[in-house]
Amino acid sequence: MSDEIDLSAKLATFSEHWSPRTVAQFNDCDVMVVKVKGEFIWHKHDDTDDFFLVLSGVLDIQLRDRVVTLRPGQMYVVPKGVEHRPVAREEVHLLLIEPTGTPNTGDAATAAPRRTV
Repeated sequence: MSDEIDLSAKLATFSEHWSPRTVAQFNDCDVMVVKVKGEFIWHKHDDTDDFFLVLSGVLDIQLRDRVVTLRPGQMYVVPKGVEHRPVAREEVHLLLIEPTGTPNTGDAATAAPRRTV
């Protein structure tokens, strides 16, 4: 990687929700930005943790026993195997980091296609 990555500029290149875009790779992981709004599906990742860093907006991560609310600059890691559902009342911009090829729904058959910006 020879230049800095402007996350705001990358986010400005698309409008779809729940469709992560890879902006960089390191150590066999994808660094992604995504816009989210509304409720995602309940899901889990059996083999990897799920990393969320809020860039803008407010995100609720619903767990079966509680809700974790994140604001800009806050992050949360959902441990592997834990069912969760992200919910955004208004549009939220996130930075995600996960092993390359990890389906965003926990199931390759229902996952959003991975794109690079």
